[in-house]
Amino acid sequence: MMRFTDLKREAGFVFGHRQIKLTLLVVFLLSVVSLWTGFAEMQEQQATVERLLEKDQAERDSALAHQSNYGSAAYYTFHLTYSPPSPLAFTAVGERDVFPWKHRIRMLALEGQIYETDADNPELAFLGRFDFAFVTSVLLPLFIILLLYDLKAKECEARRFDLLNVTARNAHVIWTARVIVTLVPLALVTLVPFVVFGLINGASLLSILTVCAIVIGNIAIWSAIVLVIGAAKRFASFSATHLASIMLGVWLVTTVIVPVTAHTVINAVVETPEGGDIVLTQREAVNSAWDKPVEDTWRAFIATHPQWADYTEFAPERDSSFNWKWYYAFQQVGDQTASDLSKAYQAATLQKDTIASYVALLSPSLLTQRLLSSAADTNVGAMVGYENDVRAFHKALRKFYYYHLFKDPEFSQESFEALPQFTPNMRTLGESNKEN
Repeated sequence: MMRFTDLKREAGFVFGHRQIKLTLLVVFLLSVVSLWTGFAEMQEQQATVERLLEKDQAERDSALAHQSNYGSAAYYTFHLTYSPPSPLAFTAVGERDVFPWKHRIRMLALEGQIYETDADNPELAFLGRFDFAFVTSVLLPLFIILLLYDLKAKECEARRFDLLNVTARNAHVIWTARVIVTLVPLALVTLVPFVVFGLINGASLLSILTVCAIVIGNIAIWSAIVLVIGAAKRFASFSATHLASIMLGVWLVTTVIVPVTAHTVINAVVETPEGGDIVLTQREAVNSAWDKPVEDTWRAFIATHPQWADYTEFAPERDSSFNWKWYYAFQQVGDQTASDLSKAYQAATLQKDTIASYVALLSPSLLTQRLLSSAADTNVGAMVGYENDVRAFHKALRKFYYYHLFKDPEFSQESFEALPQFTPNMRTLGESNKEN
């Protein structure tokens, strides 16, 4: 049984080495710097959202004040949609560097507005951002290797190993105590800065504990890998340097080679439409509507909006008359034409993410990154959810304007008090607010 005196003795031995203190200091500084950069980035994003919201409302009020009909009001007014950073987003920027987290949209065809602002940056996605998730998943295992690779080998090389085993009350206690007094300070210098930043940013206690559990789990897994390699009989005659090389090889394979190879294979295997193809398909459908018979547009529109079948009459001669409800009808048809491609794109994105979740079982570092991104609500699911929020909001906009365009009530500025306002998680509202 381990006693406090065992821990005290090993702590004195471990912290008697200057290298240990320097390593812990470096880990502490890396943790603080990564948290600070993530915190500053998320604060900037939040400030951007607040600044844009203020200007968005003022611009929309100004545009509406100069309109005299609902068609032009829909055309000239923009609406800000956004995905605000969660209280823990500073720990793992995740997919917020890859997927757009804000759009300015209007009543025109939506697909082009979503995908023409696609912020995909494959170089950045490959390298990763220097955030807390990167430090804990990629760099922290290296420090664990540095601290534990010569746990027993160093004693063997100094010819103290047998003496320690013989004189110790319990040989296992020595090594267990040494591992504990090494890893506990490592976990503390990593997590204490995170807890401070989390509290400052208003994160809940449960979410903070979740992140702590993920990081501690990562430390435990990598410690087990290092200790198993160090205790393996086939490596018993290896020097500390050779053991370190093996451990670094394991780190290289699981942290770099497996994720990069998997990313390449997944992209090659899962067929994904290009965002540009979606934009092109939608725009071709919209632009070609000007040259098609009006009946073609109404036929496609009424197929999905039968409630407006009795309100489609207007003077069809474009040279003498222009009708807003026909204009927005073929914008809708443009989205319908690109709908299959858009759904395939989103399905492929989620399929890739699902496959990557299985690959993560082979890579502790990738698994840690994914878990932290999930806890921070910056994973693929969160960003796809935001995209669906945009769709739900645009659907609400269309519902508002279709009523005023087809029923043709008298134009009134007061009617815009019922104009939909974007809020995150609008897809939940959309599910309970179906079009009639």
